[in-house]
Amino acid sequence: MMTKIVFLGCGSMGEAILAGMLAAGTSPQSVVVTVRRPERAHELATRHGVTALASNEEAEANAEAVVGANVVILGVKPVGIVDLCREIAGALDSNAVVISVAAAVSLAQLEGALNPGQPVVRSMPNTPLQVGRGVVALSAGSSADEHHLAAAHSVFDGSGVVLDIPEDQQNAVSAISGSGPAYAFYLAEAMAAAAAEFGLSPEIAQILARETVAGAGIMLAEPGANATALRRAVTSPNGTTEQAIASFDRDGLPAIISTGAQAAAARAAAITEELAAK
Repeated sequence: MMTKIVFLGCGSMGEAILAGMLAAGTSPQSVVVTVRRPERAHELATRHGVTALASNEEAEANAEAVVGANVVILGVKPVGIVDLCREIAGALDSNAVVISVAAAVSLAQLEGALNPGQPVVRSMPNTPLQVGRGVVALSAGSSADEHHLAAAHSVFDGSGVVLDIPEDQQNAVSAISGSGPAYAFYLAEAMAAAAAEFGLSPEIAQILARETVAGAGIMLAEPGANATALRRAVTSPNGTTEQAIASFDRDGLPAIISTGAQAAAARAAAITEELAAK
């Protein structure tokens, strides 16, 4: 029997996950997607060959889509996740695994809005999934067994590295890998600004920063790569790079990054509380 996989909501992140699954060999005929607008549904159906439904045209599209599903991916914004769970609870197969990609929505909140015993997995993907270089952290709910977790792995394996973690580490993962791409982009912005201060044209400054950060990322992605070893290989004794690194250390850059990550994690925890209070 063919596995039925349903995406409820399919924005840029959901489509990246979908594309990764299809590239890894999942049959488009096994996938159903629901979105709000018919134009988006047509776009997804045309681009990927999946069945796509528009809830603006079919009010019961979400509930109808999950009937007989083995895997259901919740891809709507965090504020709408609990209501979506309540909407589909009665139509779900009791053994279907429900996977949330919404940041800050806890397993307890998800399980509380679904039928008792429904298998749930919480995930934290990041935006490099869009280029097949993502990292995803999974946390299994109280009723999710190894089979359900394996099904969740299969959803993301085509888009990047998949890790299993306890739920109490989700906010830390969010602060490092979830928000982390923005830190790299921020670094590229700062490098481009520094290049411009040397009198380089904005176009050249952007190219230098962009390609340097992107190239370093590719080097880090090589099997067995180690950031410390790569940095040391570039940092010759008494050389120019050594002076820059020493300046970063004097100015407390590692502590600044740590403080920023702590702030991101604290905000994730606060969002969880805010959603629970609604």
